[in-house]
Amino acid sequence: MKRLILLCSCFFIFISSHAAEKNIEQILKKKLPNAQIKKLETKDHFNAVFEIMIEQPLDHNDKSAGTFQQRLFLYHKDVKAPMVFVTEGYAARDRTYELSRMLNSNQLIVEYRFFGASVPDSINWSYLKNDQAIEDLHRLNKIFKKIYKKKWVSTGISKGGTTTMIYKSKYPKDVKVAVPYVAPLALAQEDERTDKHIKNMGSVACKEKLFDFQKMVLERKKELLPMLEAQAKKDKMKYSIGFERALEFAALEFTFSFWQWGGKCAEVPGREATTDAIFTYLDKVVSFSFYSDATYEYYKPAFYQFMTELGYYGFITDHVADLLSQKEYSNRTFGPLNADLAYKPYLQPVVDYLDKKGKRVLLIYGAIDPWTACGYQPKEGADMLRMDLEGGSHFTRIGNFSRADQEKIRKQLNEWLKVKVELP
Repeated sequence: MKRLILLCSCFFIFISSHAAEKNIEQILKKKLPNAQIKKLETKDHFNAVFEIMIEQPLDHNDKSAGTFQQRLFLYHKDVKAPMVFVTEGYAARDRTYELSRMLNSNQLIVEYRFFGASVPDSINWSYLKNDQAIEDLHRLNKIFKKIYKKKWVSTGISKGGTTTMIYKSKYPKDVKVAVPYVAPLALAQEDERTDKHIKNMGSVACKEKLFDFQKMVLERKKELLPMLEAQAKKDKMKYSIGFERALEFAALEFTFSFWQWGGKCAEVPGREATTDAIFTYLDKVVSFSFYSDATYEYYKPAFYQFMTELGYYGFITDHVADLLSQKEYSNRTFGPLNADLAYKPYLQPVVDYLDKKGKRVLLIYGAIDPWTACGYQPKEGADMLRMDLEGGSHFTRIGNFSRADQEKIRKQLNEWLKVKVELP
């Protein structure tokens, strides 16, 4: 009898899941008659997964400007479940976010315009603006809320987390709660707060070791450059920037990447290290491929936004200036050629909104991550929660915190959403 009951239960679950998958597919086709909808393999706690290409205006204020196809990933659990709305900052991929598991929710991932499969036939950089990207999100919110009418939570990581905060400031009623992860609000084209963070991070001995490693790299350029050229030939990578300039950028980037990705001072090669060890470690921390043509093409839209609206960081060069082949080293180098990269401050109004009217925002940061220096700090008494993980890097997620801190996060989400929240 027990076996029979179990068999019947499993059969009922299978039939219900199959019916839900078929039903939501029919609903999507009805609500999105002109969209391309592709069913993907079901995963995790979801009952159906779809990749969707939907038409969006290039300019939401001028429909005559034309359209482009924007890629979404929809993960269906139940129309009565919450919706986690992922505001990607780059290309999107098929994955389940931590917050979706915690809320046992639906999930909608939106690929950022001009990235991945969401690239128009011809690029007009004037349409790659944060205001336009936020209108993409708002339009999708209105469309999918006709299907998923329960509580919505927005979330994003890094640049995607910055998008989460911008979206919250522009359309606070679109979502109940916003959860940006490791998200900066830089206030200059080269925000000097990251420099101060790097200079104050770690022990005196560690800082000296990191700065000395940069010097070693530049002092051994003649030995390292043939190794970079050989690697490029082996991996079939092109460096239009030039091998020497790529190596110098990697050396300058080293301290930022070291703290961003949670480096360990004990692992940094010292003066006695071989050239092979120095090359391997620098490649591990920074990745030379970042300066290849392929990576340049992928990140070009992001650097356009960093340089024109979002802000970014610069390089600390005082201690190695005499070892560099050129005087100027700026991340403007990685923006699109022949585009106007004049900086027009964009994020201060987002900070002002959060200061004056922001509420129900959960901010997750890693304490050693240089981007945390540009993170948003809630005002005392604000209906927000900021959690900084001691020793945490740009990889910091809720699941990395202590059980006590996770419980604090769980209780706060439960208070805001009034739904069951599972610990990671």
